[in-house]
Parts: sequence; structure tokens; C-alpha cells
Amino acid sequence: MTTVSQRGSASPHELARIGDRLSFIYLERCTVHRDANAITAEDVEGVTHIPSATIGTLLLGPGTRITHQAMAVLGDCGAGVVWVGEHGVRFYAGGRALTRSSGLVEAQATAWANRRTRLDVARAMYRLRFPDEDPAGRTRQELLSMEGRRLKDCYRRESARTGVPWRRREYHRDDFSAGDAPNQGVTAAAQCMYGIAHAVVVALGCSPGLGFVHSGHERSFVLDVADLYKTDLAIPAAFDAAAEGPEDIAARTRRALRDRINQTRLLDRCVDDIKTLLGYGSDRHSTDNSPSRDIVTLQSDHDTHVDGGRNYSDEIIW
Repeated sequence: MTTVSQRGSASPHELARIGDRLSFIYLERCTVHRDANAITAEDVEGVTHIPSATIGTLLLGPGTRITHQAMAVLGDCGAGVVWVGEHGVRFYAGGRALTRSSGLVEAQATAWANRRTRLDVARAMYRLRFPDEDPAGRTRQELLSMEGRRLKDCYRRESARTGVPWRRREYHRDDFSAGDAPNQGVTAAAQCMYGIAHAVVVALGCSPGLGFVHSGHERSFVLDVADLYKTDLAIPAAFDAAAEGPEDIAARTRRALRDRINQTRLLDRCVDDIKTLLGYGSDRHSTDNSPSRDIVTLQSDHDTHVDGGRNYSDEIIW
């Protein structure tokens, strides 16, 4: 452990792609430290080593302590670190980006800044969620109504499939146990999806706050992305867990959801969907400003980008 501080930072080419990583790991009531390139979780049962470069999101629950060296290696690997509340229900804070490029956040900001293109992206998001319905030409009110109907249908369908009674969606922000088993499961699944979506959004260098469906919240875009997979993964996992009984529903929902995420390679899908929605890969930014390249450019006239770190007082750029 005495040589940890002598190691250099990893380059983008040395890092595991976000799509190749484990979806998330949840820890509680332990101390998180570092041993070489791994983080360690120590509790009364002993020490567990976890390769840091394989983590998509590390969820830190109640009773966890994390050292400066552990955060350093997680930051170097671009792993998302999210502090969550009891049962993983509340999001308190989250960490840094994996990418060194601003290409995707610039594409996001360009699409978001124009009302027409912002609505176009929102429609594309609904098209991904509900492929059997065409959202083209629909207003935002019509899109919201369509979403509401589809969610109600999904709850009824999962209730019938699992035999779990369902009355209505209830979310008690200050009392997780106030809801019945399926509502607790849906809440736990949603929070996990938010953590995963937040990790992917930040790892790609996008802005969590510039949403296309949601607005006014620091994680609006995170909510947008998480909702893309709500009916496919989150709600079915919650009902499967509820069908097993009401005991320890949050933990069983997380495990069921984690298995589904890994089986469906959701992280790869999430990365591809975000790039497609933002039109990334169709212009010069996809090659000149690739997420895997550690470059800084300066903006000049006529949309020209030149190398940073140089003095241009005696040069003609165009």
C-alpha cells in the first residue's frame, strides 16, 4: 500500500468501456479502502476485493465509510460512485466522468437548446420505449398521456403475470415501508435504474441536468434515460421480487434487476441509445472529438477547431 501514490493516472485507452462493466455493486455497513488497483470492502465477515475498473456504479448505502485512496482509484477508473439511503431509495451524491471528451455534451446541449430539436429527441425517446406506437407529430401533452396509459397497462400486465395484487402506484418519499410489496419493489428498482443511468450519463460526459422529457431537476436527463428501460426491466424485476414475498423486498429487487441488466447487456444498449438520441456519430465531432481521445481544442472562426496548448498570435488559422 506504500506505493499507491506513485502510480500514474490511467489513460482513456487503458480503461474498460462503460458498456463492458458490471452494472452496479451495492455495499452497506462496511469500510471501503484500496489495495493496488482494487477496492476492498471490509466488514465483520472479512475483506472482499473488487476490481475497480470493472465497476459501472458503486452504490454506497448506510454504514459505509470510504477512504481517500479508494475514491482516487475509482475516479481514475471512471467508475460512478453514488451515495444512497436505506434500501437504496434515496440518491445523495454522485461522481465523475469516464470520458475526456466534450463531444457528447456539446451534441446534447445543441439538441436541447432548440425547442424543435428538443421535442424531436423527446419523441425519439418515446419511440424507443413504445416501438409499436408512432410519436411523430404528437404534442408533449399527447406523449405524456401515452406514457401514462402504457405504464398503467404495464402494471396490470405484470400483476397478472406474477399474481401479485396491484392497486395503484404509491411512492412515500419519507417512509419506504409505507408502501405494499410491489410498490416497494418498483421504488427500489427505479432508484437502481437512476443510479445506473446517472453513471452512464456522467461516464459519457453528458450533462445530467439537460433533459428532453424531464425538466427543472439536476438529474433530468438521468431520469429520461432511466425511463427508457422502466417497462422492460425495472417493473418486471420488482413484480418478480414481490411474488416471492414481502420480506427484504428491496434487496431481492436489486438482485433480480442486476441479473436482468447483465443478461441483457443494458450498459452497452444504454450507451448506444444515448449516442443515437443525440445524433452523435453523424458529424465531425464523432471523429475529431472521440470519447476515447484525451484532447483539448480551441474554437476559432467559421466553426474551426485548432490544437490547444499553442500561441496563435502570429498564425493565420483559416
